Amino acid sequence: MALAHHLSSASSASFATRRRGGLLAVAACIFALGFRAGAAMRLVPRPAAGIDAALAATYPGEPLPSAGASLQWIEAKPAYPAEVVRIIDGDTFEARVRVWPGLEVNTKVRLRNIDAPELHARCADELAKAQAARAALTTMLAAGGVTLSQIGLDKYGGRIDALVATRDTADVSAALLNGGWARGYDGGRRASWC
Repeated sequence: MALAHHLSSASSASFATRRRGGLLAVAACIFALGFRAGAAMRLVPRPAAGIDAALAATYPGEPLPSAGASLQWIEAKPAYPAEVVRIIDGDTFEARVRVWPGLEVNTKVRLRNIDAPELHARCADELAKAQAARAALTTMLAAGGVTLSQIGLDKYGGRIDALVATRDTADVSAALLNGGWARGYDGGRRASWC
């Protein structure tokens, strides 16, 4: 009888542990969904005096709340201003990205949806194309007003994928494609440039 009682207690404890684990999993999913939804929105209070210029520079073209306005939800702008630090090759550069007023991060940025020839070339033809692609990217990014959008993690660690725009070029990836300096890329195996 004691053994049956012990097994019954163990079974109840096991059920409670599984139930608690299931509840924790549900709670984690709800938290993740809420975090994702919150990341898509931004709560904007009326900025303190002197902050208006910083916010206007960070989010150009976005109206600031009027004086005395209550907190309001507005749709987040998924474009981040960036300063180019250096060009790595025809589809990758390093940038200092402003993720929030007063908060910047340095990261390598790979242009989304394209593949440019590699500077570590397998043949002379690929090297010449890689140098031309790098020069074209350098010229486009030199126009300034660089912004990143549709940011995601790259399949190789240490960098991000993003759509990139400049003051003069609405889509740098498309411009490189149209100029013949790159070709379309969907993340699969890359074809040879030789």
